Parts: sequence; structure tokens; C-alpha cells
Amino acid sequence: MKREAFSQSHMISDYDLYLICEGTHRNLDEVLGARPVSNSQGLIEGYYFALWAPHAKSVSVVGDFNGWLAGSDPMTRVGDSPVWETYIEGVPSGAAYKYCLVTEENDVLYKADPMGRFAEVRPHTASRTYFDAYRWNDLPWRIRHNANPGKNEPLSIYELHLGSWRRGKDNRLLSYRETADLLVEYFAENRYTHVEMMPVAEHPFDGSWGYQITGFYAPTSRYGTPEDFKYLVDRLHQAGVGVILDWVPGHFPKDEQGLRLFDGTPLFEGDHQENEWGTLKFDFSSPFVKQFLIANALYWLKEFHIDGLRVDAVSSMLYLDYGRAPGEWKPNRYGGREDLDAAEFFRTLSRCVQERFPGALLIAEESGDYPNLTNPVADGGLGFTYKWDMGFMNDTLRYMQTDPLFRSGVHHLMTFSMLYAFREHYILPISHDECVHGKKNLLDKMSGAYEDKFASEKAYLGYMFAHSGKKLLFMGCEFGQFMEWRYYESLEWKLLAYETHRGLYAFTRTLLSLYRDHPAFWEKDDSWEGFYWCNADDAASSVYSFLRRGEKEEILVLLNMTPVGRDDYWITVPEEGVYTLLLNSDEKQFAGRGAAVRETLVTDSETAEFPNRLRVDLPPLSVLFYQKTEEKKPCTV
Repeated sequence: MKREAFSQSHMISDYDLYLICEGTHRNLDEVLGARPVSNSQGLIEGYYFALWAPHAKSVSVVGDFNGWLAGSDPMTRVGDSPVWETYIEGVPSGAAYKYCLVTEENDVLYKADPMGRFAEVRPHTASRTYFDAYRWNDLPWRIRHNANPGKNEPLSIYELHLGSWRRGKDNRLLSYRETADLLVEYFAENRYTHVEMMPVAEHPFDGSWGYQITGFYAPTSRYGTPEDFKYLVDRLHQAGVGVILDWVPGHFPKDEQGLRLFDGTPLFEGDHQENEWGTLKFDFSSPFVKQFLIANALYWLKEFHIDGLRVDAVSSMLYLDYGRAPGEWKPNRYGGREDLDAAEFFRTLSRCVQERFPGALLIAEESGDYPNLTNPVADGGLGFTYKWDMGFMNDTLRYMQTDPLFRSGVHHLMTFSMLYAFREHYILPISHDECVHGKKNLLDKMSGAYEDKFASEKAYLGYMFAHSGKKLLFMGCEFGQFMEWRYYESLEWKLLAYETHRGLYAFTRTLLSLYRDHPAFWEKDDSWEGFYWCNADDAASSVYSFLRRGEKEEILVLLNMTPVGRDDYWITVPEEGVYTLLLNSDEKQFAGRGAAVRETLVTDSETAEFPNRLRVDLPPLSVLFYQKTEEKKPCTV
């Protein structure tokens, strides 16, 4: 911002003020908060501060530049608007500051900047002035990914917590820049399409994992500066990896420096305290709250080149009775339990993101059955790109935890997801929530003895990646971390010294490459044209067989979910042909048992009752992929 841009009456333009008061400003970061003011030579002379606080009696800026003395740098209300502003000469970049608000009841509050772009390192709670001069180097990526994302493209996501993926000596947190270099190396081996980072917005308590935010516009200073975070995103883009952020618009904590009773009134919060998290729910009936959050979403996409937002706890926003006992909530005007204001917020968000960033992903973590989440807003939906398929995760993990001796009785848990697979556009998630709080990590969820657990996880991952829908896998699951995830220490990378863990890791890498390289797994991912059950009903043997189909490719998937091998097992495919082995989870390179399997399968049509039969050998607890290589079986003499 340059001095010449200021009007004589006030620093904020009438048009910006009009949009803010209307609740439709989509670039709040450009008008509110602390912004540097430079002279004609481009040198910063001070900072301009602007704040929305409609019910405050007075506001001043306090910081280490004025001895934290309340009233020494007062702000003035812009006319009769809810916006306060001031310019303070001589404030340097990096200065700590807060707003001192005096309420109508003469209470004095010290608040961090809701629009602050940088913050002190916890446990300190002030905002910091910031000047950003980062120069991006990801233009080819941005151009390539600016188009509307296609649903029938590969999407495999690695969910990551920055503070515990890897740590330095003496358990030191790595910086954004240190992590960037390591992640680029990691993704060169593991061909995920995207990384999803658990929330990086500023938060005071490490144990909240970032889901209780006080600085919605500030990347956490735990790992460095906003420019450092841009470097991380930039490096990932240059390496061909998209970046998705966990975004938390549903609630915020009650820390005194945060949004709670911001100007002495419930400015951001509604009338409901979330019982589950002890946090406050945003008031989605407030036009300013909605514009604050929508502008925040657009800010991450614009300022940090983020490729998508995974919206946390959508069910808690969409249902009035979420976390409430009977009598603690009021139905909407139609007598239902849906929060109509929250639904309208999501429609507006979807429209704004689609208009400004047509290539960005919006992903709903929604555990209920709210209809049409991924339908376009014009067709009555909420406009999300994808929804997490929590049903798939719950059903299939329950199956894998069942002793194989009893799996015939729960055979349907592995097939039920295909009954609704195309009602929405789904991501199949194995997320951090399934690796904490006594739920056990993925490997330890598997039934059986030590070796059986590894075989079972490989079979499970093979099923997940072959199943219709996109994929998400939490860090540590790829190499079989036994212990539950701990946010305060690094993953157990030392386990890769053991053959079983190396084998699982090699299998996951191979699976990721096969998924990326074979369009049959994603080219017709949103309809029955891309999926065909060969046999979904062999509960007695706990065997599943199905085809994945692309435009020019067909892959046969076979699962044996018991520790008993099945030699000379017959399945029927719809057409005759020849199938060549593509993947065998039981191979020695994957620390498997190395049981012999058929490299080539040729249909046998001699039995009229069962035409186009294939005879296969199924190792114990295994998954096999066969690629169809010929339409007709070769002639034999």
C-alpha cells in the first residue's frame, strides 16, 4: 500500500466499506488487518490497521512499538460503520501487536488480529506485522491445474501432520523449508497426486492438531514464516504434487486472545457451545461471519496457491442437533434438523471458489447422510467436489478386525459400499482419526498374528485402491507403524530396518504407481461402467472378484481374505480373454510368503453353464491384479 492511495477522509475506500457492511467482500485480507505502507521508493514507513468491531466503545493498537500502552495509538471509527482504522508511522515488519478494545460495559479486552497474517510462536499470543516479498516459481503447475477438475482422473492423497511426519535431532520441529526438501524426496518415490496437510493456520495448543484455530489468516509460526510456507507449497508444485489444506470453518476455541466475545459481544459465535470439543460454533446467520470465512478460504487459495480445501466437521455445521441432547436445539423454520444458514454458506462458498479458482477442490468430511453434497449448486447440491466415504472406512475396517474364521458372517461389509458408490463423488479415507484414541493404527487393526497383519493390510490397501472412488492414506500407514499416531514425536521411520515393514512400504509404492499408470482404476470412476462384480457372494470362501474398466483397459481384481490358500479356484468373467498378472501382494519383494500363482489366465468356455471361466490360485490373505491383454484366447493345437 502506498501513501498516495489514502483518501483525505479515511484510508479505506467507500466501495470496500460498502461491501464489508453488505457482507459480500471476498478480499478482506486486502482491506482489514495490518498492511504495510510504503513510500515512493518502496520502503515501508509504517503500518495501516483496520478492524471490524461494531460494538466496541473504543479501540487502540498496542504492541512492542508503543510499550503495549493502551490508548497510545487510538483507532477511529469510519463514519458510523463497524470498521475502525489507524495508521502508525514507524512500525517495522515483524512487530508484535494486539487490539485493545473497550466494551460498552467498560471491560478492557486484548485481542489478536482476526485478519493477522503472522503470529508470535506459542505460548505467546500476539499478532505480528508482516511484509511478504516471496516470488513464486510454480507457474507451469498453476496453468495446468487452473481448469475445472475432472472427476475421472487419478486422485491419491497422503494425509500429513507437519509437526510429526519427521522431526530433527532431540525431537526438534522441522521448519517449512526443511520439510519441503524431505517431502520432495519422499514424493519422488511415492507417487501420490496430492498431499493433504492437517491445519496449518495458527493455533495455540499443539494437542488440538491445528483444529482449534485462533489465527485463521496466518500459517502457524511453529515452522517459520508465511514465506517459508509458500516455499513448501512452491517446491511441492514444482515436484508435481498438489497441496490440500484441512480448513476448519465450523468452530473456534475460547482462548481469550481469539474470537470469543471479540468486542464484548458474541460477534463470531452463535448460541451453541460444541459439547464434543468445548469450542464455539460460528454464527452462520451473520453476513460478516460468512464473508470472513469465505474470504479466508479464497485467501488460502489465492495467497498460498493451495489446490484444495478439505472442510473439517461438515456434519457439525449442517445439523442443528449435532452434539446436542433432545431439548437443546430448535428445529429450522420447516421443522427439520438441517441448519439452513450453514447450507447456504456452503452454496455461496462453492460458487465463489468455482468462480475464482475453477481448478480448486472442495472436499467435505461429512459423517452423516446429508443429500447432494457433491451435486452442483445449480442442481440443488452444495457444490463440493468430493465427500469422504466414512461408511466405506467404517464397514471395511470392521471387516478387517474380524477373525477370518467369522468373516463369512460379515461378508457384506466389504461389498455394501458399492450399493451407494455413485450417489456422490467419494474419497475413500484412512485418516488420522482412525489411528488415535485407542482405535489402533491401521496395521494393528488387522486381525491375526504378526505376519498375517502385514498380509492383511496389503490385501486391504489393494482392495481400497481398486475400489471405485479416490484415495486418502494417513502417514505411517504406508510402512506399517504399529503405535498409534503421536502428534508430539516423529513417525517410526526406524521400522524400515525390518523386512516386513520394508515389504509393506514397497507394496504401497507399487500400488500407488499402478493406480496412477492404469486408467482402468479411475477413467470411469463415477459410474457402473467402470466396475463389474464377477463374484461378490462367496461368503463361504471369503473371496471377492471384480473388474475395473477404462476406455481401453480392463483389470481383474481378486481378494482372498482368509489365511487359507485357494488353489484351482474358478471365477467367471463376462467375456473371453487372456489376463496377465500385474500385482501379487504375496510376492517375496513385498515380504510375502511367495506362494506360486498363475502368471497368465485364459478363459475356459467348455462348460456351457459357466462360460468364460478362469482358474486361479489365490495365496492366503492376498490381493491379485490381472490385466486383460487379449480379447480372445489364443488358438492351441
